[in-house]
Amino acid sequence: MKRSYHIWLLAILVTVASAVYQRLTGPTYPKHYVTLLNGNAISVTLDRAHGGEGDHLVTIEANDASIIGTLEWKRYNTNDEFTAVQMTSSNGVLSAKLPHQPPAGKLLYRINLTDGKQTFTASTIIRFRGDVPAAVLLLHIAFMFGGMLLSTRTGLEVFVKEPKFIRLTDLTFLFVTIGGMILGPLVLNYAFNEWWTGFPFGNDITDNKTLIAFILWLSAMIAVRKSKNPKRWILAASIITLVVFLIPHSLWGTELDYSTMQTN
Repeated sequence: MKRSYHIWLLAILVTVASAVYQRLTGPTYPKHYVTLLNGNAISVTLDRAHGGEGDHLVTIEANDASIIGTLEWKRYNTNDEFTAVQMTSSNGVLSAKLPHQPPAGKLLYRINLTDGKQTFTASTIIRFRGDVPAAVLLLHIAFMFGGMLLSTRTGLEVFVKEPKFIRLTDLTFLFVTIGGMILGPLVLNYAFNEWWTGFPFGNDITDNKTLIAFILWLSAMIAVRKSKNPKRWILAASIITLVVFLIPHSLWGTELDYSTMQTN
């Protein structure tokens, strides 16, 4: 019992660490900057994802009426000229809006702050998506996180003296299937009006990661029942699943092609 507790604890630590790494290195994680203008430190956060309807509000707490801000934007991967908008100041907060885009549309935008002597510029890309119901999104996240945890825990079972693979392998496959192959496409459809953008229809990294994990654990589940040495199948499935899920979420994600208004 004590050994089982320690194995679960190790699996949780590995899963949480990999999830945090994936989140912090992903293309939807906001960019953070700190600059010094007029003797004051100003924190700047640029969002890289917008969900739901409406324009995206860019805000910066300047807390200094002498600091002026400009927001510039253009549609990503187009020959558009930048559109410049003067940021308004209210109660020490500079703000301006980025125009709403169709699902998977991206804007390249930058902010320019100046105190009259020095200028600070920062830029990034933001992707727009449709609104995903909270219940669907939370279930997707819960099952995917559970699948990652069970994948790690099942892989560690290889090192137990008398391993019990069948139940753990079945649970891992179940969580990966529900989270990735059922709820994943549902989230994608809400967000981008697509059901699947991975192989063989596209190169979406997130969908392809899910497909790899699904195939690996399907193979491991069969091997547990058919192979005389299922350990290598389970260990391979666990390690490869961990590696592929370390790849940042939404990398090479669905992107609107403005020239044709089609997703690619």
